[in-house]
Amino acid sequence: MAFSPRDPAQQHSLLGRCLELASQAPKTGDVPVGALVVDPEGRLLGEGFNTRERDDDPSGHAEVNALRAAARTRGTWRLDGCVLAVTLEPCPMCAGAISQARIAQVIFGAWDEKAGAAGSVFDVLREPRLNHWVEVHPGVRAEECAAQLREFFERFRSGDSR
Repeated sequence: MAFSPRDPAQQHSLLGRCLELASQAPKTGDVPVGALVVDPEGRLLGEGFNTRERDDDPSGHAEVNALRAAARTRGTWRLDGCVLAVTLEPCPMCAGAISQARIAQVIFGAWDEKAGAAGSVFDVLREPRLNHWVEVHPGVRAEECAAQLREFFERFRSGDSR
């Protein structure tokens, strides 16, 4: 079967892997967000999860980590035609990096009503004044992605560092 980022079953599968990646982040005190990049044929180029706390790096977001890994795999920063999947709507920084990398499509799970930049608070990915626009597929496995974040913050607020 050919890869199509518009196919709901394939979107579901990509977000499944992102959820697995996100589960790694809390082990180092990071918010559970996972991301991956696939090429136009659906081959995995890079993946990542949040590492801001682990690495003391303000840019250590899952999307940036996945983009960096994909660029290393491809041997270029230009990720034309590629697809990024992520458990949480990208923030402005990540949306800017996605656009700069020339990602073609973004698939995401939960909306971020506080800092989202793919349609909720801002829409950087489809801003007509910018030189690159990204096709966005929101809300894939949204409840699972939101639940993972909600559980993390409930534990965090209760002082449980697991």
